[in-house]
Amino acid sequence: QFDLVESGGGLVQSGESMTLSCSGSGPGVTLALSAITWFRQAPGKEREGLLCISSSGYITPYTDSVKGRFTISRGDSGNTVYLQMNSLKAEDTAVYYCTVRMNRACPKNEVDVDYWGRGIQVTVSS
Repeated sequence: QFDLVESGGGLVQSGESMTLSCSGSGPGVTLALSAITWFRQAPGKEREGLLCISSSGYITPYTDSVKGRFTISRGDSGNTVYLQMNSLKAEDTAVYYCTVRMNRACPKNEVDVDYWGRGIQVTVSS
């Protein structure tokens, strides 16, 4: 069974940076050949898509709320995907999810996602 795991979350101060990592294990899915999207869900709010990186490296943004502060990238092998978060704000506090779409292109919405990670908490204190 394929398993997708996020790591790197926790508590930071407002204005600081944090990097989340996404990696997978198990048969059937190769992250390097998939589109990886980061979503988040804040308390009492709907889940929102943040950034996606396709298998070819094309990046799709889904929201302006993290523009200029968050970036998405792949590790050298392509099988780890990072979400670099800079200038964090209290409103970035949320559970962050890594997702996989085995089609190489980024999804149009979360219905197109094939796998979800368990999610990881990011808390930004003001």
